Amino acid sequence: MEGDDCELQYGDGPNEAQDSDFPTVERSRLQEMLSLLGLETYQVQKLGLQDALQISSDSMRNWAPQAPKDLPWNFLRKLQALSAEARNTTMVLDVPSDARPVEKESQMEEEVIYWDTVDDISADIYSFSELPTPDTPVNPLDLLCALLLSSDGFLQQEIVLRMSLCQFALPLVLPDSENHSHTFLLWAMRGIVRTWWAQPLRGVGSLREDSVVLPRAPAFAFVRMEVSSNSKSQLLNAVLSPGHRQRDCFWHRELSLGTSPREIADGLVEISWFLPSGREDLDLFPEPVAFLNLRGDIGSHWLQFKLLTEVSSAVFILTDNISKKEYKLLSSMKGSATKYYFILSPYRGKRNSNLRFLNRLTPVLRMDHSHVLVKVSSTDGARFVRRVRSIVANVARSPCRRVSVEDMAHAARKLGLKVDEDCEECQRAKDRMERITRGIKDSDAYCREELRLQGELWRKVARVEKELCQAQWAGDPADKHRAELRLRLLELRTQQSGHDPARGVQEFIAGISCPSVCERQYFLRWMEWGLAWVAQPRPRPPPETVLTLRPKPGGAGDFGEPLWPEPLGVEHFLREMGQFYEAESCLVEAGTLPASQRRFAHFPGLALELLVRGLPLELVDGSTRSPPLHWITGLLKELQVRLERRSRLVVLSALGVPGTGKSTLLNTMFGLRFATGRGRGPRGAFMQLVAVAESFSQDLGCDHILVIDSGGLIGGTLAMAGERFELEASLATLIMGLSNVTVVSLAETRDIPPAIVHAFLRLEKMGHMPNYQFVYQNVHDTSVPGPKLWERRPLLEQPAEVSRAAAQVDKQGDGLRTLADLAFCDPDKQHVWHVPGLWHGVPPMAAVSLGYSEAVFELKRCLLENIRNGLSNPNRSIQQLTELVRLL
Repeated sequence: MEGDDCELQYGDGPNEAQDSDFPTVERSRLQEMLSLLGLETYQVQKLGLQDALQISSDSMRNWAPQAPKDLPWNFLRKLQALSAEARNTTMVLDVPSDARPVEKESQMEEEVIYWDTVDDISADIYSFSELPTPDTPVNPLDLLCALLLSSDGFLQQEIVLRMSLCQFALPLVLPDSENHSHTFLLWAMRGIVRTWWAQPLRGVGSLREDSVVLPRAPAFAFVRMEVSSNSKSQLLNAVLSPGHRQRDCFWHRELSLGTSPREIADGLVEISWFLPSGREDLDLFPEPVAFLNLRGDIGSHWLQFKLLTEVSSAVFILTDNISKKEYKLLSSMKGSATKYYFILSPYRGKRNSNLRFLNRLTPVLRMDHSHVLVKVSSTDGARFVRRVRSIVANVARSPCRRVSVEDMAHAARKLGLKVDEDCEECQRAKDRMERITRGIKDSDAYCREELRLQGELWRKVARVEKELCQAQWAGDPADKHRAELRLRLLELRTQQSGHDPARGVQEFIAGISCPSVCERQYFLRWMEWGLAWVAQPRPRPPPETVLTLRPKPGGAGDFGEPLWPEPLGVEHFLREMGQFYEAESCLVEAGTLPASQRRFAHFPGLALELLVRGLPLELVDGSTRSPPLHWITGLLKELQVRLERRSRLVVLSALGVPGTGKSTLLNTMFGLRFATGRGRGPRGAFMQLVAVAESFSQDLGCDHILVIDSGGLIGGTLAMAGERFELEASLATLIMGLSNVTVVSLAETRDIPPAIVHAFLRLEKMGHMPNYQFVYQNVHDTSVPGPKLWERRPLLEQPAEVSRAAAQVDKQGDGLRTLADLAFCDPDKQHVWHVPGLWHGVPPMAAVSLGYSEAVFELKRCLLENIRNGLSNPNRSIQQLTELVRLL
């Protein structure tokens, strides 16, 4: 995307701070829309991310919206589930609220929309008019604008991120007629990371991964002047679509998802990208290209149009005719470095008038006749699209302006638009992040020199703790040996306590100790991105050579190091805090340090605030796989204090084979932020807290759900080799032992990792009987997302070399048992879920498949239903969870 970057050229026109001539009627339209959607209460205290993600009774239902006030919440729920139907604002009206079904809500749409007289041949055909009828009183773009105006920056970021995954065009400039201002959404887009195929002029291509706001690319704007018979959005979708598949990135009136006219969305600027995949049959352009779309007439939204002319390589203007008024408007763009193209659909009898004004505009805008395209009803649509695509490709190949979203934001500031990232709290947080990351030249060196408690001392501590744990499980009567181990552990902890937190760690602690909750959240997001930016880029192979992480024949040596290097992240700073707390607690427990001299006793409280605000916290690290007991206990005690009367917990975990989408599955079900992607997924185990709405907690039977995501567990007989199996088995035992519900994610129905079998056998001895859901992802048959009964028993009935080997490691006999032999693995009660592949098509231009989102919704509904109906292991108090951590 870097290419031959050109400096942004800004026009010499006046610095138009904001449009000053908003009609009074526009002010009332916004208020009416907010009132219609039930969002007027969120104009002072904005809607936050935690408000949108809490579990309610609606989380288990799939009913159609019945009133305009249902639409924002329906949009958020479907967007969380990555549903392509999220933009649908169709409602089923005239149904009393008490008539909504309580169970089997997925049938509701069919019941209210379809009418059949087979069962009653005497039915009156005219009674059909009395049934509830679908209606769409809200344009989807109005709904989006109203919701964004009612949301804080972090919910805006989540909305835009999910829209990106659905391949929807993203809001770039958000109009706000009520406050006479427009906002450039740089912050909202900063968290979007995309991967594409980068092919240099010379050399071998590779996959490049970056935030969408950073790389520079040619941008092409499509705008309307007065009236146009052609749809910009339909044209854009056609340009972005290969011949065999239509992409609906930009909403348009023919989608039948909400055909009402726009009320507040005029002036909205949207952006979408074409990103190459490395496949010649799919790549319309050889490099990334940005496409911009202005909603409404340029004459009424001149500020947005001027921004587009200053950031775009070319602007396509759609209009039916050019008169004196349009000529005067466009003449003011004299001297612009942007190329201009006209797409005309002229009225009869206007030919001479159009030609006259076009001839006068030609020298002003430096055009020639090739810059004028005519599209009428008789025009071959496919040929016309190819011509527009050819123009885009030719401009992109030539020396042209290339801009990033950050460059666009800079241009927006010069024109007087507000940029969401410019608030003081966000900028203070950014400055603090830069003070930390400025000194990071090499991640590995930084970890060695600054994160001192995560070096060799830490590994020695983990080995000693592991020996102590094994002695406890084996019932080792040798008290002398255990006493020696405890003494050795105390010596190591004393050495750790001899260090002080490094400067970067102290700055991090100051950042998460900030009195402003909002600034703390900004700081954490900036840290995530800042650490990603300083990480050394690693070339990645072509897409066809990227294989599932699966061990190759060759022995145990293959598992000596992680398959992907662990990137430096926020968890390393929190882990360092945890080790300081752990060492200090050990000394206090041994009586060598008075409790009054503690310096780090407040650390769990700081970390707990992050957990409550939606940050995943590390439960077990991925290197030593050793849980820091004092740290976890401290966190749970702080959680008990924080939640007070609403402390009933259900623990839901996911583990299984690498590359099967565990983290994506959890993120899609609950709107979580577990790391995803090759090389960034969890190495150990992370936890996030999901709140249950107070109005639903009594029905569900819990107040919060603690969700645990774990690193992948290697399958096959090689996984039995050496220390890796022991580490994985202990991790699986801990996670499954803590859980009320465990989702086991598999790539193949006969590929249960031995560590999970080992955990099954060990937990059976303890009498632990959780609820298990086996999820088999990426199957070829996507027609039935639910469980297939005939495939349950073969999955559970594996005589299993892995079962035999796991049992031998656990010294529980010859291992000739199957999972179905275990007390809690009744195949008639367990579920095997077949979830279709995530993508519909080939990334990076593929959207999430509708089958995936529907299957994940059904899985979520089933999990919540199991929780509501009562689990074999009831929900736990935090005190009980603390005791389990120590026991396991």
